[in-house]
Amino acid sequence: MTAKRGFTTTLLHSDRLGKPEHGAMHKPVHTSVAYGYDDVQDLVDVFQNKTKGYAYSRQGNPTVTALEQKVTQMEKGLSTIAFSTGMAAISATIMALIRKTDHIVASSYLFGNSRSIFQTFIELGLDFTFVDPTDVNNVRDAIKENTKMVFLETIANPATQIADMANIGDLCEEKGLLYIVDNTMTSPYLFNPVDVKATHVINSLTKYIGGHGNALGGSVTDTGLFDWENYPNIYDVFKKGDVKAWGMTQIRKKGLRDAGGTLAPEAAHSISVGSETLALRMERACNNAQNLAEYLDTHPLIKKVYYPGIQTHPQHELATELFKKHGSLLSFEVEESVDCFAFLNKLQLVVKSSNLGDTRTLAIPVAQTIFNELGPEKRAEMGISDFMIRLSIGIEDIEDLLADFKQALE
Repeated sequence: MTAKRGFTTTLLHSDRLGKPEHGAMHKPVHTSVAYGYDDVQDLVDVFQNKTKGYAYSRQGNPTVTALEQKVTQMEKGLSTIAFSTGMAAISATIMALIRKTDHIVASSYLFGNSRSIFQTFIELGLDFTFVDPTDVNNVRDAIKENTKMVFLETIANPATQIADMANIGDLCEEKGLLYIVDNTMTSPYLFNPVDVKATHVINSLTKYIGGHGNALGGSVTDTGLFDWENYPNIYDVFKKGDVKAWGMTQIRKKGLRDAGGTLAPEAAHSISVGSETLALRMERACNNAQNLAEYLDTHPLIKKVYYPGIQTHPQHELATELFKKHGSLLSFEVEESVDCFAFLNKLQLVVKSSNLGDTRTLAIPVAQTIFNELGPEKRAEMGISDFMIRLSIGIEDIEDLLADFKQALE
């Protein structure tokens, strides 16, 4: 029996133990779009999901499969499907599993693009209720007879609210609901949503898993906790073989194949290699974030700091209980006497950018950029002021980060 290995060891040797071509350490980049078979029956069996294989790269590729297996290992799941972006993963999952007559309960603190696509779904006829997920009772009160799904994030971006995930997981299990948890802000190194009974886990692979700002990608992982046999939205054509695979088969066919949000093999390879250092990068970035948050929290020109690692955060104890560390995303508000843009422009080391999870520290004014489309009323509901700045903390030397903020705040 093989001994259970640690997080990083498992990632480092995942490809190699799968015995890739020519003894390579990594699964090579397969660029072929089509796959040929000597016997047409073999091709037919692949199309009909009777055997594993590849027919057309829009819905499967050997390089992408290797990355999917890594994400499944990280999330302690049953299987994973990779997409071109995290938004493609979210859109495809809902499009494949939800029907027009269904209802979804979602966090009112969702990331701007997630809220935007949900608004599009509303305009197409889906029914959504947005609630404050920091209290399970808000979710309970929103559930209707036609509710099929609860969707939330581990740490809200940008104001860092923490959902009452364990109690919500118990509620979803009790009601037989799909429980989708976006794990992007924590990454599978800090937290596994399967531990709070999530049925599916979303990751933007672009962020911490890839980690270097050089490749877009997203994924959905089935944790194996949902009973598909009694789920009414599975099409008859996909009710074949192992019941536990029905949901992911439908997501791959209806969400990935039909909508076409395919992850390119070159991007999959970059993300896969980047994931090997996830634990190392997260340890450093989280420690940097903690130090910077504590510094900003005591500075007279900083009105408020949003970071789960500081004692005054309303869900500090919950975050400490759930997560290995408190993450590397933090936001803060400058005092109204401070020119927000002038302050940002004075930062010399920190990059003004909209990405997250890079090795470099990134900063962006929230209301004027990533949440601009929502308008002032919805921003106010989400606790986003015009003076809020979001930081994605990188792996720089902490002394250099602190020195940059000190000189900019002088």
